Amino acid sequence: MKDSAKMALMGVLAFSIAGCGGHTTYVKKGEISKTIDQDAVKNKYIETIGIGAADPSLTGTTQRRATSRDAAIVQAQYEMLSIVKGIQVEGGITVQKAMESDSKIETTVKDVIRGAEIIRNEWTNDDGCLVTLRLEKKRLETLMGVKFK
Repeated sequence: MKDSAKMALMGVLAFSIAGCGGHTTYVKKGEISKTIDQDAVKNKYIETIGIGAADPSLTGTTQRRATSRDAAIVQAQYEMLSIVKGIQVEGGITVQKAMESDSKIETTVKDVIRGAEIIRNEWTNDDGCLVTLRLEKKRLETLMGVKFK
């Protein structure tokens, strides 16, 4: 293989690796992995996944994918809310306790979760969808007016 061909091949490989962006892929060859290892609470972010099934009565691929994506987003938001409620804030209480005592915090948390960043959409062969959401912990702390432990 000529040097120029080797360089081109290396460039393509480097681009494909960089293009992955470090986000885990849970769908391979149109199927969801049988095992999903998820580390939801990271240093800077909270990440959750949601899986939504396509409505088999819909005839169009776009419709099936849109509805399965919407369902996956809702599930990922629910998972994120559950995780956020368990986070401890300074003072020794959980976010859930703070939400119970202050309706403004409850509204803020729910709004921030609805605005979480969708970092990956993956569709399965049957038009189901797996969505990965990410929420910056610092943003949540700032909007809630608290500091996490």
